[in-house]
Amino acid sequence: MALMKRIAEAINPILKSKTVLAIRRNHGLEHGTIHMLNRQKYTLSGRSNAGGFVLYGDVPTEKVERAVAEALSRFRRGEAQWAVHPNCGTNLVTTGLVTTTIAALGFAGSNRKRAWDRFPFVMVFMMIASLYSLPLGMSLQEHFTTSGDMGELDVVNISKREVTLPMGRKAIIHEVLTKDKLIHEGS
Repeated sequence: MALMKRIAEAINPILKSKTVLAIRRNHGLEHGTIHMLNRQKYTLSGRSNAGGFVLYGDVPTEKVERAVAEALSRFRRGEAQWAVHPNCGTNLVTTGLVTTTIAALGFAGSNRKRAWDRFPFVMVFMMIASLYSLPLGMSLQEHFTTSGDMGELDVVNISKREVTLPMGRKAIIHEVLTKDKLIHEGS
């Protein structure tokens, strides 16, 4: 996906801006942490922001702390591949966007009869697009939505709490707060 790399280079000032870079680093660390915990058979999801990330899933805090430390250590050793994850929302959004665009284009300007005539072709193109959207999503993560370069990122705090979701369901979350010395200098 050389095109993605070229686009990323063209918008590098945006990708390296303080807030965007903080989010990308935290997103990468979130993925690295989830990779480490997935290897221990834990299933989690997460959400990142400029101040850190949240993990959703019932995992002992000590294991989260070790996974975060291991992921950060691996990134510092240059193992940037841990920043991308096949279950990332970026992949889901990519699949949704690509397949919906194909459907919209495939059915554009057609009446109901012509739409049914086009249906098999549109469906085949949507299936092909969904197959190719995973590598596209992984490339988008690698170049735009995550970073495997942690810079001066440090973990400030990890806390566990239980939250109540809609419909009364309980969930365990871990909030991982980070700070990047270089990004936060002078602010």
